[in-house]
Amino acid sequence: MTESASFSGASATTARPAGTKPLCVVILTFNEEINLPQCLRSLAGLNCDIFVVDSGSTDGTLSIAEAANAAIASHPFENYGLQRNWAIRNMPLNSPWTLHIDADERLTPELVTEINQTIAADPQDVQGFMLRKRTYFLGRWMRHGGHYPSFHLRLFRNGRGRCEDRLYDQHFMVDGKTAVLKHDYIDVVASTLKSWSIRHIRWAEMEAQEMINGPGQTDQVTASLTGDKISQIRWLRSKFYGKWPLFVRPFAYWAYRYFLRLGFLDGPEGLIFHFLQGCWFRFLIDCNIFEQTRLSKHSHEDSRS
Repeated sequence: MTESASFSGASATTARPAGTKPLCVVILTFNEEINLPQCLRSLAGLNCDIFVVDSGSTDGTLSIAEAANAAIASHPFENYGLQRNWAIRNMPLNSPWTLHIDADERLTPELVTEINQTIAADPQDVQGFMLRKRTYFLGRWMRHGGHYPSFHLRLFRNGRGRCEDRLYDQHFMVDGKTAVLKHDYIDVVASTLKSWSIRHIRWAEMEAQEMINGPGQTDQVTASLTGDKISQIRWLRSKFYGKWPLFVRPFAYWAYRYFLRLGFLDGPEGLIFHFLQGCWFRFLIDCNIFEQTRLSKHSHEDSRS
């Protein structure tokens, strides 16, 4: 049996699971009827309540979520950071721990067991946990090219975590100590090349804007070689990669990934992935930086004339 839910600021709601379990899982969705069933199945065995934040799906996404007895709220999507922080502020996440995933992500059975055991142990000195991401592209695991494992903070104590204020490549942050879980979750980054390309064209514009404007003043992961995995990558991207010339760095980065980090061992899918994600996408970001900088310069000159 379920009870009615009322979410502050939500434009639509459904019932929420009765009772409070040790863990809340928050899933972001938009027209995810293909991905969501596998995502929900991967949560089997996890001692959790499920919350879905949807941004206007017109397919069968909501029916699938309802059948899984998930609590559902509808909220317009601006970017991932704002959507995730809206969920944290507005949904009744009453459990001690919260896990954030997307509909195209799945937990491995080993990770489900590890999360249950970790939460049951309740390590008082740890406020959040990083998860190891295993990326699948066109059905193949991208094991090489420096892409595995990557680490993302997704599990944290309720009230201690938030998502940083970025247009693209947002990461969660917590107040306090973090640790790393041993097992993987799976990110299915492309079911089709068309959907992958459409998303990355939009993300390239956002990342270009971030790189032009520089880091924000608040709610940003600190770029540091001595910090955690996310901080180290942020340092390499901003302090090293960011200093290379436009249009040169995407090709250098791709060559590093594909040859030095053995991306070619990922087969034809790896050739496509490492070139598109490591070169084409980064080249498109530089194109947007070039265009936005030129437009800004011309606009400034016109205002002075």
